[in-house]
Amino acid sequence: MDITSVTTLDEVKQVLITILGIEDRAATLVASTPLLGGLPEFDSMAVVEVVVALEQRFGIHINEDEITSEAFETLGSLAKFIDAKRA
Repeated sequence: MDITSVTTLDEVKQVLITILGIEDRAATLVASTPLLGGLPEFDSMAVVEVVVALEQRFGIHINEDEITSEAFETLGSLAKFIDAKRA
């Protein structure tokens, strides 16, 4: 993982912590942490909030058809998705 990806991972992690209100579990969030089905707070409404926050944070647009289980599988897969959108 390059420096940009590590930074992206940290920024995506911060968005998730803020939106989901899981500050108490911040230290447990790593690249392999499952998101969909892994974090009870990460329900369909939270996905929408996270997408909006990521769009604003990174200055990108995420199309509805890009919101897939693959992109949102883990914290790492979401960071890679964001890196790809920024490229």
